[in-house]
Amino acid sequence: QVRVVESGGGWAQAGGSLRLSCAVSGSTASIVRAGWYRQAPGKQRDLVAVMYSGGDTNYGDSVKGRFTISRDDAKKTVYLQMNSLKSEDTAVYYCNVRLRLYAFDHWGQGTQVNVSS
Repeated sequence: QVRVVESGGGWAQAGGSLRLSCAVSGSTASIVRAGWYRQAPGKQRDLVAVMYSGGDTNYGDSVKGRFTISRDDAKKTVYLQMNSLKSEDTAVYYCNVRLRLYAFDHWGQGTQVNVSS
């Protein structure tokens, strides 16, 4: 059974940094696409960053230049480096992956990020 587990959330001060990790296990299938989404209370879940198997990336407008998505294929882990954090980055961050040979995405349980101003 595929498991997607996020870690690295917590508290940070505005201007600080956090790095989130997303570990994928339970399948030998390669990652076709991996993304980070976030959801603040009372708001919809929005795309933060996505990386495709070829290395192409896309970022939400609000995080461009501050966040970086990367991956370690050997560890089957996806990272989100978050710099210059702002209070509006406070949200639950979710990892989403599409594995080869699967017709649907897998989601993690989310990790809470809190940024104090």
